[in-house]
Formats: sequence, structure tokens, C-alpha cells
Amino acid sequence: MAKSDITGKRKLLAQNVSHSNIKTKRWQNVNIQTRRLWVPELKRYVTLNLTTRDIRTIDKVGVVAYAKRYGVAL
Repeated sequence: MAKSDITGKRKLLAQNVSHSNIKTKRWQNVNIQTRRLWVPELKRYVTLNLTTRDIRTIDKVGVVAYAKRYGVAL
């Protein structure tokens, strides 16, 4: 299943709405990317499945601080 390793975000159930307002179920998938990140505190690389929003935030605050925010141990 496509799921973020840090935040746990996964696909959501949504509805297609036609012109005649008929609603049918569909999935909204999250944009999951596999990234290999260098963690200076651990002095090693870590491979994670992340959403694109996770990647942008990690660029700002760092991977250890971001994982700590969500209570995830690397």
C-alpha cells in the first residue's frame, strides 16, 4: 500500500461527481516517492517512502526533527 513512513498518510476515498450530479466512489492516491536520505546524526543513509510534502518539509527542518515531530524512530 502506498503510505508515508513518517506521517502515515495514505489514499483517501472520494467521489467522482458527474454533470448530472451522480456520485461514484474513487480513490485519491498520495504522491509517494522513495527517497534515500543522509542522516548526519546517525552517519548513514535511510531509505524512506515519503509524500512530496514530507520531502519539502524535510528540506527545511531536517529528517530527524521531522521524524521526532511525528514520534517516529529512524
